[in-house]
Parts: sequence; structure tokens; C-alpha cells
Amino acid sequence: MERFRDRTEAGELLAERLTDAHDPVVLALPRGGVAVAEPIARRLDTPLEVLVTRKIGYPPTPELGVGAIAEGGEPVFDHTLLRRLGMTPESVADVVERERHELARRVHAYRGDRPLPPLEGREVIVVDDGLATGGTARAALRAVRSAKPAKVTLAVPVGAGETVSSLRQEADEVVVLLTPVDFRAVGQWYEHFDQLSDADVLELMSKARG
Repeated sequence: MERFRDRTEAGELLAERLTDAHDPVVLALPRGGVAVAEPIARRLDTPLEVLVTRKIGYPPTPELGVGAIAEGGEPVFDHTLLRRLGMTPESVADVVERERHELARRVHAYRGDRPLPPLEGREVIVVDDGLATGGTARAALRAVRSAKPAKVTLAVPVGAGETVSSLRQEADEVVVLLTPVDFRAVGQWYEHFDQLSDADVLELMSKARG
């Protein structure tokens, strides 16, 4: 396969590789990861929930991520990049604070007052739609680890080879379908890679619960 038709097809193909999971909890990284995770949760007949993450951007160029934070976890920084930029974690403390507030807003938007399901002693599958630098996935995996699950699996349709290798240190298992040599961006490996809205996420979560 050269490309996925869309996130739903990618999730269906990933689900085929996850059928040995025992009574897992599926946690999706919104927004794109939710569309991949919904067919996985449906195939495994298991609960689907969102795990909200936020990128910590470099102030002059916010799209450049110097770290990330996930609900229930602490900020995870790319210290090599920070040093290259002449910065420290303290230099972006105000950015971290803003992202904490936005993270809390999104948690409330997606789940209301509903907490994450208990993860201790459970098998947890963390799902995203792809891995570029892997910053948000790393933050998510560390947050999940802090809840003491029995096993943590990272499942993604596509990822940069170096990123996938580095994240094998963070998860008990990494399931990835494509690791292209010419990886440049996640979206290039999907025929349809529309941006999802919060409303799309809520619709997918409602479908999963239904």
C-alpha cells in the first residue's frame, strides 16, 4: 500500500494488527487520531476515549514545537531543540501555562465532567493518525505510563522511521503500518486528510459510544 484512502481505512487496517489485545482501553489523540481510533474500538468492542494533548510552540514561530503536554502528565520538552534555539524550559513557561488552559478547555469540550477511564492494570492502546516529530505522542505515552497500566501500545498508520524508533522506548509495543523513507508530512500518506473540528470529534465519540 502506498497511501491510505482516509483515516477510517487506516484505522480498519490497524485494527487487524491489534486483535490480540486483551480488554484494552483505546485512547485517541484528537483531533485526527479519533477518526483512526473509532474503527479500532469498534473492531475490538472496547471503550474509546480521547486523551488531550497540546503542542508547546516556540514563541516566535508557534508551529515549531519545542515540547508537548498531555492531560494527567507534565510537559515533555525537546531539550536538544531548546538548546539549539538558546532556550530553556523556563523560557517557555508562559506558553506552557497558556497550553494548560487550552488543554483543560478541550478536555471539558470533549468529555464534560467525565473522567478518563481507570487505566491502572489495564492494556491501553494510544492512537494517532501519524507521527512526524512524535512530540505529542511522547507526552501522551508518558502521561499514560504515570497511571500504571499493565501494557501500553502506540498504534499509528504511518510515521517517520526515526520517530517510530525513538518512541519504542516509551511504549511496550509500537504498531505502525508504514514507515516511508521519503516521509515529509503525515498528510501526504492519505488521499483524503481533511482537518477535523471539535464537532467532528464529538460526533465520532458519540458514534463510538453508540
